[in-house]
Amino acid sequence: MTKTLVKAPFKADHVGSFLRPEQIKAARKAYANGEIDHAALKVIEDKEIEKLVQKQIEAGLKSITDGEFRRAWWHLDFLAGLEGVEEFEAEYVSNFKGAKTKNKAIKVVGKIDFNGHYMLEHFKFLKHAVDQYGDGTQVAKFSIPSPNMLFTRIQGDEYYNGDTEQFYHDTVTAYQKAIQAFYDAGCRYLQLDDTSWIDFVSEERIKAVVEKLGMDVQDIIDTRVRCLNDAIAKKPNDLLITMHICRGNFRSTFITSGGYDQISDAIFANLNVDGLFLEYDDNRSGDFEPLKSFKRDDKTVVLGLITSKFPELEDPETIKARINEASQSIPLENLALSPQCGFASTEEGNVLTEEEQWKKIKHIVKIAESVWGGI
Repeated sequence: MTKTLVKAPFKADHVGSFLRPEQIKAARKAYANGEIDHAALKVIEDKEIEKLVQKQIEAGLKSITDGEFRRAWWHLDFLAGLEGVEEFEAEYVSNFKGAKTKNKAIKVVGKIDFNGHYMLEHFKFLKHAVDQYGDGTQVAKFSIPSPNMLFTRIQGDEYYNGDTEQFYHDTVTAYQKAIQAFYDAGCRYLQLDDTSWIDFVSEERIKAVVEKLGMDVQDIIDTRVRCLNDAIAKKPNDLLITMHICRGNFRSTFITSGGYDQISDAIFANLNVDGLFLEYDDNRSGDFEPLKSFKRDDKTVVLGLITSKFPELEDPETIKARINEASQSIPLENLALSPQCGFASTEEGNVLTEEEQWKKIKHIVKIAESVWGGI
């Protein structure tokens, strides 16, 4: 059987989240204050998502998302919707350089499982909007956190009592069910966002994770590869699954710096995803040397050479030169272009305007058309 999404990831693609318009911010604040009910909030969210879908299409994008407009966080909202997981107010710990996030976190309180999820309705609404406003060449793309964001980031807490094997099994099984459920809802382009890989971008972080887990660094990497591969092992053949890696994205700040050298074989040769979205917008992400580990002609590497953190437009010739440099290791037909991350990994968003955001998107489309002759 062959895949139907032979063009995705598209030559001009994006990670998924967009700056929340003022109408969304005001409505969510009113809902939090008890001034409107959920039905009223949904009406406003629906309207703004329909506008967003049309804006993406007008900008020339083929992968269309809901901008994560209904979420506060790129990952916590989905994870807290799984069976056995709860969100709570945590003691504040800042991981970002010079910015303070809300002190929300999740914890395991029961057996991890997937028995339906409210975000399935979010996807169905998105797909309907894409079908309504598109011309048949666009695809509804949905992003959820990788299983590693649960299994490797959240301890099994008291429920699993140190039984990591059972915790792993339940996490993988829940994700297999989730992937099938999104497929049954009509999803054919699913992205798994995974910041757990930043544990291996610097010697400092590698030392910290080895000390924490008491395992060899390669064993830790292999476990994360296995977790993701096992989670997607039963995916339908015509469902395209990609993975996104970045080093943190909140209010235009970041968590850490370092290249892909330690994980190059893991992500380029061993992961069974159809595509990789990689942060590469500045020297914090290292050079292109790790790209030499690429050996999969069936995989697309989407270079995040355009920053979503700042409004200035990159020099097109510089971006083209970097794409050409990357093509010395990966065939040009296996490369694509995107921002390094979303514009709003949390509802607060990065420090640029909506107008500047759309200029970035159109910039990506224009460069991609120049390099590949289309998107």
